[in-house]
Amino acid sequence: MQVNSTNGISRTVVWLMAIISGLVVANNYYNQPLLALISDDLNVSEAAASKISVLTQIGYAFGLLLIVPLGDKFFRKKLILIDLFLVFGSLLWMTFANQLWMLYAASLLIGATSVIPQLFVPIAAELSSDKEKSANIGLVMSGLLLGILLSRFIGGIVGEVWGWRAMFGIAAGLMILVWLAVYKMLPELSPNFKGTYKELMRSVAHLAKTQPILQLASFRGAMAFGSMCALFTTLVFHMEKPPFNAGSSVVGSFGLAGAVGALAAAKVGKLQKYLDINRIILYSLLILIGSWGFTYFGGETYWGLIVGVILVDLGVQSSHIMNQTNYFLIKSNAVNRLNTVYMVSYFIGGSLGTWLASLAWQKAQWTGVCVVGTTFGLLALIAHVLFCNKVNKV
Repeated sequence: MQVNSTNGISRTVVWLMAIISGLVVANNYYNQPLLALISDDLNVSEAAASKISVLTQIGYAFGLLLIVPLGDKFFRKKLILIDLFLVFGSLLWMTFANQLWMLYAASLLIGATSVIPQLFVPIAAELSSDKEKSANIGLVMSGLLLGILLSRFIGGIVGEVWGWRAMFGIAAGLMILVWLAVYKMLPELSPNFKGTYKELMRSVAHLAKTQPILQLASFRGAMAFGSMCALFTTLVFHMEKPPFNAGSSVVGSFGLAGAVGALAAAKVGKLQKYLDINRIILYSLLILIGSWGFTYFGGETYWGLIVGVILVDLGVQSSHIMNQTNYFLIKSNAVNRLNTVYMVSYFIGGSLGTWLASLAWQKAQWTGVCVVGTTFGLLALIAHVLFCNKVNKV
């Protein structure tokens, strides 16, 4: 079935995209509670194992840059089906890899191909009526956010019971079911860009250079996500030591705590009845920065870490949803390319946060991680306060 932007979209398809978004994006995060198991299994250092998360996020950034813009040039359903086949192959390689370089390569490919949720968000925006647009985008984003958070919980449980390889094998099997669901239920959308791939990529760069609202949203998003990644990448190493001595399942269960914050963030759009977007983003970033106080001062207790995780996710995801709401208001048919600029920046920030937190852990343990996370949050806040009113006047 082929549709255009005037036909609307059924609630069933929106729910389908939300569920699939969660299942696909989870591929990028199963590794986080499994890093200690991988480190022990392959007899490599924690720093070497941490690079798996870094490479996954770098791969995701490349996928966002090189694959997502194609949603404006090609029929999106066909593009998604081809990409799902590549996701499946990457997960299988990860399952059977027995050397560290293979894990690195497979992680890079998993990240690069697991970009389907970022094709779904523009579909929801493009096909929804103005009245339903925010609700449908919010539903797809809720699926994505829950996938990110619950993947850590599920990955930790599966890893502790059956081993880390089992998690990636199960994920590969799920991608077969996702492929069938997309083939049967997702409508086809006509492309809206007629130029070459080179011209398409030039237009992405042009948007990045000429849209101040998009530029600020991208920087805020990158810094906020870098802050969150600093926490979740090193949490497993922090909790396997005294006083916790916790396994991967306990660390993964913190994803359930984060889900509380993510679900609350999914409703943040309703605050627009009372507050403007810039004010909501300001409060979200203050929550993010404050969360690091709990993770530092209460970092040797379960309650401190649980509260910290909830607030980190609430702050990051609330600002993320408002960032996307902000730049999707730009009048343009280049919805996938707008999303590309933002999401590439977002995951570059995540990769940077993961890398710096790994270095900080080696040098200063948990204190160093908290300094990195707080610094990222402060940079987002400073940029927002200095430039939010200026860019909206351009």
